Amino acid sequence: MTEYIIRFLIGGVIVSAFAMIGDVLRPKSFAGLFGAAPSVALATLGIAIVTHDAAYAAVQSRSMMFGAVALCLYSMIVCQLLMRLHLRALTASLLATVVWLVAALGLQAVFSGGA
Repeated sequence: MTEYIIRFLIGGVIVSAFAMIGDVLRPKSFAGLFGAAPSVALATLGIAIVTHDAAYAAVQSRSMMFGAVALCLYSMIVCQLLMRLHLRALTASLLATVVWLVAALGLQAVFSGGA
């Protein structure tokens, strides 16, 4: 339970810092890039290093990078499905979720030996 409280507090501080950075940058659409995901990832990695070892944190950070690449692919697929095929948002996002899952698990299998 203490780990969740620490993660919440660290995440909140980092979210606030990223929000201030996003507020300064132009265009304002960049503000969303500095939202919760980077701060939660940093808080998670910080806790992983403190409670476990560096190898454990390395596996977590590698998995986060694979997820980020898969999310980028997911986003591009959703945009194409919406703009070119004029699918409904729910349909496009469900189809792209399959692509995200295959990409994330595929990257994990290829670069981590399936671990």
